[in-house]
Amino acid sequence: MAIYAISDLHLSLGTQKPMDVFEGWEGYVEKIEKNWKEKVKEEDTVVIAGDISWAMKLEESKNDFAFINSLPGKKILIKGNHDYWWSTKKKIEDFFKANKFDSISIIQNTAIKVGEHCICGTRGWMMNSETQEDVKILNREIGRLKTSLDIAKKENLEPILFLHYPPVYGGEECKDIIDILIARNIKKCYYGHVHGSRAMKKAVVGDYKGMDFKLISCDYIGFSPVAVTN
Repeated sequence: MAIYAISDLHLSLGTQKPMDVFEGWEGYVEKIEKNWKEKVKEEDTVVIAGDISWAMKLEESKNDFAFINSLPGKKILIKGNHDYWWSTKKKIEDFFKANKFDSISIIQNTAIKVGEHCICGTRGWMMNSETQEDVKILNREIGRLKTSLDIAKKENLEPILFLHYPPVYGGEECKDIIDILIARNIKKCYYGHVHGSRAMKKAVVGDYKGMDFKLISCDYIGFSPVAVTN
């Protein structure tokens, strides 16, 4: 029962916003499907860390989630900055239930036990919160992060953290979030959001302040889920 991770699928099977127009993204849906099926078994779990569908509303995301649901394994979703379809937890879960997308779950003020591990996470936010609105959003994300990690602690499970926004990038860090990760003794942190060769060069991958950071954006990992546990 392995855990895999991937981020930034940017599916648009029900909307007109294909990523194929960008260099390196040609035929990306087919690549995701092929690589996923070669690696992931039905008993495995795949965490998708945000920017899942370009749909603006839940109803428009149906084809995207039908595709995800058809892939092997259980899927756990974290919200990304482009997931405009993301509504309340209840509305999303009701939508999945109504459409029989029974292999998909979301994390929002929650965490999910997978074997001896606990999948924790939230969207995160930008490095510098300069406006009152940014500060408000960051504080909300901090609350969700703490709530998720509290569940792992209560269950006495090892937390594996997933964020959409990188908490450290190009020499800058979101100190409020990094401080929480250090205080909670987080060992592994997976994140997405970063695309393109220029931006990827600034991504922190590997050890940072005693934590192992991994970038899992689709184009960075070759549109193939990466193993978190075996």
